[in-house]
Amino acid sequence: MSKPILSAHFESRKPSDVRLAQMKFDERKVKPEAVINVGIGNVSLPTNPAMMKRLFALNAPDSPFAQGVIRYSGTAGTVECQNAFKNILDCEGFDTSKLHVQVTDGGSAGMELLLIGVCGPAGTDERPLMMIDPAYTNYISFAERVGRKTVTVKRHLGEDGKFTLPELDKIEETIKANNPGALLVIPYDNPTGQLYNHETLVELAKLCVKYNMWMVSDEAYRELYYEDGIDLVSIWGVNDAEVPGIEGRRISIETASKVWNACGLRIGAVITDSAEFNNRSIAEYTANLCANVIGQYIFGALAHESKEEILGWASHIREYYKEHIVKVYNGLKEKEPGLIVSSPDASIYSVIDVRNVVKPGFDAIDFVLYCAQEGSVNVDGVETTLLVAPMKGFYDIKAGEVNPGSTQFRISFVETPENMAKIPELFVQLLRQFEAQR
Repeated sequence: MSKPILSAHFESRKPSDVRLAQMKFDERKVKPEAVINVGIGNVSLPTNPAMMKRLFALNAPDSPFAQGVIRYSGTAGTVECQNAFKNILDCEGFDTSKLHVQVTDGGSAGMELLLIGVCGPAGTDERPLMMIDPAYTNYISFAERVGRKTVTVKRHLGEDGKFTLPELDKIEETIKANNPGALLVIPYDNPTGQLYNHETLVELAKLCVKYNMWMVSDEAYRELYYEDGIDLVSIWGVNDAEVPGIEGRRISIETASKVWNACGLRIGAVITDSAEFNNRSIAEYTANLCANVIGQYIFGALAHESKEEILGWASHIREYYKEHIVKVYNGLKEKEPGLIVSSPDASIYSVIDVRNVVKPGFDAIDFVLYCAQEGSVNVDGVETTLLVAPMKGFYDIKAGEVNPGSTQFRISFVETPENMAKIPELFVQLLRQFEAQR
């Protein structure tokens, strides 16, 4: 008897690089005593106190769920949850008077809406999404899911650990050749940890106006930057006064996951200063009905926080990550000076490039699978392995191109401080173990 036929898309699917290591480790028959998973940005810190208060009081008399009734909200989300996103921006000094907020099931749902809203018809090469490689792998995956094309200009990781942004003339050449519908930037970058400055956003915004593109900024890590003496960078800080015509074409992707330590809440937002984009995006999202209403209620607590509370929380989270990212960076360089480790400037990620310390033919995915399926080393008397994300899936590679991610890994600073301190020893020892048997 013949089996039912899967779609070509499903048959081509492989796990996302950020989930690959965990999935393969789960299949491992004989597991080591301990595993440290920094392959995905699954934040382990407690959420914001105002959100936590609501989480623990869902059945309180003033809770909308006190009677056990859980109804849909409007498709755009509750007004309170929308105002929570606006309040954060207000407290950070940005004008929200003309902004429209659509609440989504995490930033991921916002990414998918974005692709449908700014790119050409499915299955065509018209108006692709333009990204700066390496780019967050979910944008590539969602583009494939909805049949939209992506084009990229590539950054390169230098020996000094700095990613270099492409020259503006090369970006402009790519725009002319591909006529993209939008340019995506991640100012506090995932996966590289690179920090864009305001001047760079201004120059990119000018290109968006010149070539009639949407300008999209993924601001999941907006508050997480580690350079002293800089101002907060955001698409909402770029306006018509500096770039005439940029207003009305700005879109940001927001999330409760990272700065607010609520990955599993699955609350995000698409914010725009285009009323038309907002209206059409909500119309598209009506098929989803609405985002998680319990999550909206919990995140909605931030609509009532003061400027001091919002900025104080951001400062607290920023100092926490800065301390531990610098420790891991220094530890990796000390354990293996030949490693290239991306400069810890922003977000909660670093890229490690092993190109100078491995034999020819090295493949990042093979190393990830080795760590997940068989490798382990003794750390403090405990057999332990480490799960990281291969960078190959973060590059939008076309046929015939060499993938720089073949020797690169992304690590996420989401484990406990005690576990994060073990990352340099674990990574270097597992790498040497892998190379010895290869």
